[in-house]
Amino acid sequence: MGTRGFAAAKRGVTRAEAGPSKVGASRLKAGCSQDWLPHKAPREVESEMQTVAIAGTGLIGASFGLALRKAGFHGAIIGVSSERAIADAVAVGAIDRGAPLAEAAAQADLIFLSQTIGRILDTLRHLDQFVKPGALVTDAGSTKCEIVDTAMQNISRCQFLGGHPMAGKEKRGAGAASADLFQGHTWILTPVDAAELETPAAMEFRDWLKRIGARAMALDCDEHDRIVSLTSHLPQLASTALAATLAERLKDGQASAAGSGLMDMTRLALSSYDIWRDILATNSEHIERALARYIQELEHIRENLRTRQLQEEFARGSGFAEGVRRRP
Repeated sequence: MGTRGFAAAKRGVTRAEAGPSKVGASRLKAGCSQDWLPHKAPREVESEMQTVAIAGTGLIGASFGLALRKAGFHGAIIGVSSERAIADAVAVGAIDRGAPLAEAAAQADLIFLSQTIGRILDTLRHLDQFVKPGALVTDAGSTKCEIVDTAMQNISRCQFLGGHPMAGKEKRGAGAASADLFQGHTWILTPVDAAELETPAAMEFRDWLKRIGARAMALDCDEHDRIVSLTSHLPQLASTALAATLAERLKDGQASAAGSGLMDMTRLALSSYDIWRDILATNSEHIERALARYIQELEHIRENLRTRQLQEEFARGSGFAEGVRRRP
């Protein structure tokens, strides 16, 4: 069954009902398709989570380890990554030690997959034989439908709960990690069914998200992929396109004739294609639609450079930008 299909089938949605490219777009039960999860105070009980395995100890994985430590987690944190990445993560205090996936997963109550999307998919295909019952597997993948479908087809001995922390930096590696990276940022969870948020393992994970300062939100995986194609993937491609265009049009030294706006607009262009390759490949349909709408808007602007019609665009754009900066 193809991408988005397996998760939708479990929810009782057929391809005919969902449409050719919206198979995964059915809404979560219990009305949590776009809801902030209740931000209750962390439970004052002894943690059942004694060991955490972090597969991928780069920026996000190492920051998660540091955040857990700062929030009071006293259990073991085991890293699964390359020898160099493990050494870097140990050096900053994000993990206690490194281990092979089989060893780390067999001990872990929480398995956090913070690799590239391609590596997450590959790990999910081999992970089930190593996990212990009662564990929770979650991830930090920037697209969700393909990951959720792969997990549902391959993880049966414990629970999987898709996730996406909306935080990051252009810099990579444990050396850039921060215990405060997730503070005040949204952490999207993508359960197939709302009941998956209420299991003991999921509830404790949500408690730890609160402790590290993240704001948990539940979204259907396809709705997540549609939204981030607009809020994350489109800005990245717009910044990359702008920087690539200027690289061709400006000669050496001419970029110095610029203010802070150029720095702001090209900041995302610092990102590596190695990170974005899998994102673009696993969310291409939504990204194509986002690009088409953006190109249409740019064409409208080009056609009205000499008219007052752009006043409305400036007002609408300014209003949106102000709203984003006022968000909690």
